[in-house]
Amino acid sequence: MPYASDQRLLEAVLDSWDRNNTILLNLLRALPEGGLEARAMEGSPSVAELFTHIHYGRLVIVFEDAPEFARDVPKEEWVVERDRDRIAQMLIGSAKAVRDAVKSRVETGQDMKLHYDHPVLLLQHMLWHEGYHHGQMKLALKMAGLPITNEEAGPITWGVWMRKK
Repeated sequence: MPYASDQRLLEAVLDSWDRNNTILLNLLRALPEGGLEARAMEGSPSVAELFTHIHYGRLVIVFEDAPEFARDVPKEEWVVERDRDRIAQMLIGSAKAVRDAVKSRVETGQDMKLHYDHPVLLLQHMLWHEGYHHGQMKLALKMAGLPITNEEAGPITWGVWMRKK
């Protein structure tokens, strides 16, 4: 990347990705007992399944668009995982794969292989996708009688997005 401002912009975009993953991990850790099993309604995915779907989706996109950064893609997409530490490790690993793929493709000026006109669009897609599922998780918790209050959610979500370093 020839310009220092371009590098600063890339770092800000990657920081937004890191913050997004921190928010997901914060939500995972804040889940009340029984929260992983919560569903918005019968037939909807559980909170656990939404987390594993996010992990799966990340890895599939990296596999398809920057295969040199690919990791093993799970055989199933909507997995009921009950171990929070295992889910956290999955999310940390898949977030790193996405981050590394986008960073490399931007720095080398290399296009994505299958999707997206620019590597940053991969991150934008993931942010939108994961924010959507974050909302589904909070709704599922509310519907199951296990809501996370705004007072609890604010510092671990909006506080992460809005803090200055």
